[in-house]
Amino acid sequence: MELRSLRYFIAVLEAGSLSRAAGALYVAQPALTAQIKKLEEELGTQLFERSHVGVTPTAAGLQLYHDARKLLSDASAMRERLQRTPDGPEGSVTVAVPFLLASLLLGPVLARLKQTHPRIRVFVIDDLSLMVRKAMVERRADIGILVDSDEVNGLDVQPLAREAMFVCGHDADGEVAAMTVQPAAGASKKRKAAAVPRPEMPFARAAVLPLVLQSRRFSIRAQVERAASDLGLELNIAHEHDSARVIRSLYLAGAGFTFSPACALGDAPAGGRQWLVARVVQPDLTRSYFLATPSAREPDLATRAVMTVLVEETRRMIASGRWEAEFLLGEKPAPAAPARP
Repeated sequence: MELRSLRYFIAVLEAGSLSRAAGALYVAQPALTAQIKKLEEELGTQLFERSHVGVTPTAAGLQLYHDARKLLSDASAMRERLQRTPDGPEGSVTVAVPFLLASLLLGPVLARLKQTHPRIRVFVIDDLSLMVRKAMVERRADIGILVDSDEVNGLDVQPLAREAMFVCGHDADGEVAAMTVQPAAGASKKRKAAAVPRPEMPFARAAVLPLVLQSRRFSIRAQVERAASDLGLELNIAHEHDSARVIRSLYLAGAGFTFSPACALGDAPAGGRQWLVARVVQPDLTRSYFLATPSAREPDLATRAVMTVLVEETRRMIASGRWEAEFLLGEKPAPAAPARP
């Protein structure tokens, strides 16, 4: 396998067409086609589905795309390292994060890393919590944020943060808001009061609302199902779709209510009597995050630097109230990155 073949493969995938990629690369299309076929033969798998409108990647093709980009970036970085004197940590680090948390946390993390450690290249896997865990177990990521997984074979895991779950939805006439209660005395101290005071709703009341939820293979739905089973309740499912975008569109359109972790509250419409956001209680539904690294190897300097920034940004967002959560790392901070010269 040659780096040139991987560059050609990436160009074809991003162009969506062999002819367009050939034009961009200034390579004859038959030669480019031969390179792709040779790569598929070497890997023993089909990388593209071909049709009259172009090419689309197979599942194996998408996986190779992510791996090839990282490999080519590493090769470029290797050349640069050999041509200059090192100045602080550098290298590539892959971070796996649940997609709901990624939209809140990774922007600040990546922006800060760009300023403080510009020679570290960060690759992100944002996916379902189950797939994030799988990426860590398969050693496809250097750092992972796991959901409700405090012990995983082969990984060093430490608690990072815990957030509450909320029931959210369009409440035009205020009938659902009337089903909420105000927090009991002392609850705000125990739970660290949110920047915006939140009403509470017992789970039994939330369960009877028309709900828009993803299927049982998703962690939030699984947690909600467990709570309903423990209470002997049946959920009132109005719509069930696997796409998070479809779920969001449905509850924004007033088709029902959904359960949302605190990290995703920023996606909801701001305030107003018609929009309900209530903390789920009796029982309290929470979602815990754990920082994970492979136990088989010591994190390198670049990985330590990314871990440090990730932990510090998590602490800062929670302290500022931007993320309604509890910081848990406590006495076990992430390894500190060495100061840049």
